[in-house]
Amino acid sequence: MSTPAPQHIRPPATIGADAAALYRTDLPARLDRLPWGRFHSRLVVALGITWLLDGLEVTLAGAVAGALKASPALRLDNAGVGLAGGIYIAGAVLGALLFGWLADRFGRRRLFFATLFVYVGATAATAFAWNPWSFMLFRFLTGAGIGGEYAAINSTIQEFTPARFRGWVDLAINGTFWVGTALGALGSVVLLDPRWLGGDLGWRLCFGIGAALGLVILAMRLWLPESPRWLLIHNHPGAARRIVEGIEARLRAQGHVLAPVAPGQVLCLRGRHHTPLREVADTLLRLHLRRSLVGLTLLTAQAFFYNAIFFTYALVLGEFYGVPGERVGWYILPFALGNFCGPLLLGRLFDVVGRRVMISATYLVSGVLLLASGYLFLRGWLDATQQTIAWTLIFFFASAAASSAYLTVAETFPLEIRALAIAVFYALGTGLGGIVGPLLFGQLIETASRQSLFIGYGIGAGLMAFAGLVQALWGVAAERRALEAVAPPLSLAEADTPGRARDLR
Repeated sequence: MSTPAPQHIRPPATIGADAAALYRTDLPARLDRLPWGRFHSRLVVALGITWLLDGLEVTLAGAVAGALKASPALRLDNAGVGLAGGIYIAGAVLGALLFGWLADRFGRRRLFFATLFVYVGATAATAFAWNPWSFMLFRFLTGAGIGGEYAAINSTIQEFTPARFRGWVDLAINGTFWVGTALGALGSVVLLDPRWLGGDLGWRLCFGIGAALGLVILAMRLWLPESPRWLLIHNHPGAARRIVEGIEARLRAQGHVLAPVAPGQVLCLRGRHHTPLREVADTLLRLHLRRSLVGLTLLTAQAFFYNAIFFTYALVLGEFYGVPGERVGWYILPFALGNFCGPLLLGRLFDVVGRRVMISATYLVSGVLLLASGYLFLRGWLDATQQTIAWTLIFFFASAAASSAYLTVAETFPLEIRALAIAVFYALGTGLGGIVGPLLFGQLIETASRQSLFIGYGIGAGLMAFAGLVQALWGVAAERRALEAVAPPLSLAEADTPGRARDLR
């Protein structure tokens, strides 16, 4: 059964008298009780590939650092490479805020197309940068597209995935960042090799890879429907029901038996055009203040930890171990493998053992391992291969930790502000940790001092350990629970209103 195209759905701005309509519905519960089917697999591939693009971008920015410094058009120094990383993150921060707000107001589907268009155009333009400032501008716009993707995509995946799979699926999807990393590493090995291309052309073609992949992803997303949960609270209950019934019909046709929905899982929702920013602020700063502090802490710590180290990965290998730029990709491959395997292998434990234990444990272990490897680096006891092995082990746990930060923010805030909440905490966390990290580490590496760099590693380890403790104290046990049970919708009607509500079951 096909789902309706969103362009045929009346936009919220055209709805007048029905704005305060009440709907009695079991559609969210029907989505949560579904077995895993081909629909979910296709959804994961079409939307989860966003993290592949981000991994590709971050890897290319690090792997081509040597080529950017040697480019006759750019001629960046170590601090300039760090600045480019910071500007990319700044774009992601602002893009997340803008597109996150729009995704809650105008729908998930429209925005994940808009953000992909921004990404493709800016990445293609980066390949044609003619001076340092044009390069920085295009990196900023590329980051804006990726930041916007995080808000719209995370919301959509959370709202379609059955509750009992949500933790593992979210972590596994975030782990595909490292598939993009591997692709970027392999691409840089070939395109930066002087025997093939190298020079100024090589790094330009590297960025062309991202634009080409973006066009492929655009075609993959055409079949995706709008989130039924979003449609319900924006006065499109009929469209929401048709989408859910279409998914159920396809699953039955594939031989699945669907469990009935318990009567207690019926919701009464009040339709709305949009959520005022005053209500958003009240929810984040008063109603769910403790959750806000947890989300901010987790995202800030992982942003500093990841961006500081990975944006300057190639610089460390080059400055301290003498690895030439065209060889950096080979060292990134095992590192990427460890990062991909961490969420994939540990992800199920987040649904079985629970969020509070697993999130805090992965943060704490990551911090301790980074401090230990930083000490070995300080003493000069590691060569390039051993350093890569150490990083691979550290980020096996850190990758699961970082992915769980996005999971936490996405599932612990109400439906009406989910995309904007993801954007706000991504922006604040990434702004605090993701911009400062690359800039700080770029300056530390410029000193060519192991002791200076060890201080940076110590800061990263301390932030991860602190975040793990905050999660252990204040984290929410959201495993295997419906999104509406973890964070009741702001549109949830009062107890005495269901008798006046339109029944959509």
